[in-house]
Parts: sequence; C-alpha cells; structure tokens
Amino acid sequence: MLNQRFSDFNLECGTDEAGRGCLAGPVTASAIILPDEFQLDTLNDSKQLSEKVRKKLKPLIENSCVTFAVTHIYNEEIDEINILNASMKAMQESILKLKTTPNYIIVDGNRPIFSKLGLLKNKNGKVFTTEEIDLLKNIPNKSIIKGDSKYLSIAAASILAKTYRDEYMDKIHEEFPMYNWKKNKGYPTIEHREAIKKYGVTKYHRMSFRLLPEQLTLDL
Repeated sequence: MLNQRFSDFNLECGTDEAGRGCLAGPVTASAIILPDEFQLDTLNDSKQLSEKVRKKLKPLIENSCVTFAVTHIYNEEIDEINILNASMKAMQESILKLKTTPNYIIVDGNRPIFSKLGLLKNKNGKVFTTEEIDLLKNIPNKSIIKGDSKYLSIAAASILAKTYRDEYMDKIHEEFPMYNWKKNKGYPTIEHREAIKKYGVTKYHRMSFRLLPEQLTLDL
C-alpha cells in the first residue's frame, strides 16, 4: 500500500512525467490532488502496471480526485530548452492548470519543482508570467526519488501522464504507421530506429536526440 501523503497539508499535489527517454512525441506530465479518503489498492507506479490496468485506473483516478491537469511539451520545445527542462516545465504547467491551488507539492525525482523557473528563454510553448512564477516559487515542495512507487498522488500522476501520452502517440501513429508508435510509443526500440534509418525523420521526432546509434549517420 502506498503512502497517502508526505506532508501535513490537506491539499497536497503529486506530479510526475512520462516520455522523457523517447525519440519522438511530447514529454507529458500530470499534476493531481487526491482527497483524504482516497484509496485504490491496485494503484502503483505506472511502469509497474500493464497498459490494460493503466487504462482501467485512469477514469477511477479522474473521477475520484479533487482536481488534475495534464500537459504535453512537444518536440519543438524539447529541442529548444532540452528534455530535462521540458520535463520540469510540463509538471510546472500542470500545477498551474489545477482548478484548486495546492498547499504543498511532491515531485517524482530529485529536482525541486521551481528549478530554473522563469529562466527559460523559450520561443515555443508557454511563457510564464511573473505571477505564475511567484505562485510556484511560494508553494512548499519536496522532490522524492522513486516517489511514484511511494506516494498515491505521484503514482496517480504517473498513470495519467502515461495514459494521456500513449493516447497521443496512438493518434500520430495513424499519420506515420511505419514507425509503429502504437506499440513502441516513440521509445528507442530496434524497430523504431530501423524505421528512422529506412524512412528518415518526421515532424514529431526530437532532433536534439541521437536518433540512431553513433556508428550510423543520418542526414538531418
């Protein structure tokens, strides 16, 4: 059984991302606040659950939470600000989208949620206002390594981030079926890299990533 919360605050938000290691598509994050009475025995880190179980849990989480939000940071912005900053920005944006402002934030990983906040000179995607930066900076927060396997809210956020990203990859698979994103979701599988070698890159690929192994060359 995962822990209900980390802090003593009743409006504690958990946040997590999915798709950081992919070669194509967005990095996706979710933020969520769960009620005090929330219980879901099968809830766990999304990586430990099958796709079938994640899809089953998604509506249960959404219908039981206080509020949740999901954000895609697309490949153009990833290429501009790098994947680490894009992952953090996706979580920051998700927190700002919540209908209820949290009193405390727990983040999966080892970086505080306000890391590099407002310092990104991005041309693509959202630009934070001074008010939004101040709001995020003033909410107490804690980064927790492997938090998605320790706390309910982070696990719930990981499932929403994963399922919403998978749905997006299934959609763009129809446009470029030769990469089989419906199966590999954009991750660097042998099949995906062989398709890149054969067909080249698409508008959804992350051009700042090493799309092919070092010994291979690709005219980008």
